[in-house]
Amino acid sequence: MRTESSDQNKRLVQAIYQDCINAGRLELLEDLISVEFAGPNGQRGPSGFASGIQELRAGFPDIHFTLEDLVAEEDRVVVRWRWEGNHTGSFRGLPPTQKRVNNTGIVIYQIDHGKVIRAWVETDRLGALQQIGVVPTHFVPGTQPAR
Repeated sequence: MRTESSDQNKRLVQAIYQDCINAGRLELLEDLISVEFAGPNGQRGPSGFASGIQELRAGFPDIHFTLEDLVAEEDRVVVRWRWEGNHTGSFRGLPPTQKRVNNTGIVIYQIDHGKVIRAWVETDRLGALQQIGVVPTHFVPGTQPAR
């Protein structure tokens, strides 16, 4: 059942990706993320939300998210996304590899009073690390990589 609040919540989440992340305008997060925001890794408030995006954009300055699915019900919005970018900057201490990376993930956002207050993220971190060559694609736990 579609409701006006579900549609508003979807537009809010779309704005996060289109206006903030893809466009690099993180200052707009103040209007979209609650000061009460609690992220999956302990991030707090709009600045905590922005910190993860800044880290990602530092490693992949041309990053672009595409929203594959966007589903809203009550106070939750679920997004299935794909992003692409070139690893031309340092990312989590890893030097640039100049490799093109494609990544997928799913996030559940909780919205209260027109702002995001919680987020739960599942993403293919292993796949991203394999694409930049940090982890072998043929990795088998308990074995040593060939030298």
